[in-house]
Amino acid sequence: MILTVGLTGGIANGKSTVARLFATLGATAIDADQVVASLYRPGAAGHDALVREYGREIVRADGEIDRVKLADIAFATPESAQRLNALIHPLVIAEEHRLIDAVDDGIVVVEATLLLESGGRARYDKIVVVDLLPDVQVERAVVRGMGREDAVRRIARQMPREERLRYADYVIDNSGDARALEAAAGRVFDALKDDLETKKRLAV
Repeated sequence: MILTVGLTGGIANGKSTVARLFATLGATAIDADQVVASLYRPGAAGHDALVREYGREIVRADGEIDRVKLADIAFATPESAQRLNALIHPLVIAEEHRLIDAVDDGIVVVEATLLLESGGRARYDKIVVVDLLPDVQVERAVVRGMGREDAVRRIARQMPREERLRYADYVIDNSGDARALEAAAGRVFDALKDDLETKKRLAV
């Protein structure tokens, strides 16, 4: 039996770090960004859907999707971003289900930025949110190389922090250092293991 966990948070919140920590503790981790990347490869369902929707102008000479051109078109307005999400999210969810179904036992963690925006609350047993104060989030995004205006714009287009936190079964505060994050992730993972054992007992 498995416990499915949706792991989310805003950009630069530390989701990938928490996913890696969970994996070292024994979870099976699935990165939605990697799933999207695989769907964008030539011959994959996402690649075909994008070319049908946006035309050959988003395809590079080597056949790969030009992610910069796609982003310029798809994220020009909130409406165009929704259009891309409506096109790709069903394909991503189907692939995530395939990967989850391949696991027989344990905790399966799916890391995704837009997990809640795409209806993820209903797809997982538990939701874990990695949280940061907005000002700190912007600063960390800038440190990673993102422009400040771009970071502010992207954060504004994501689910508001307060709403995201309302969906959370567990919140991991990432305002401290790496050691504090590791400790917080460990505590939440212990709780998730208890949740899995409870699920098993109730299934008997």
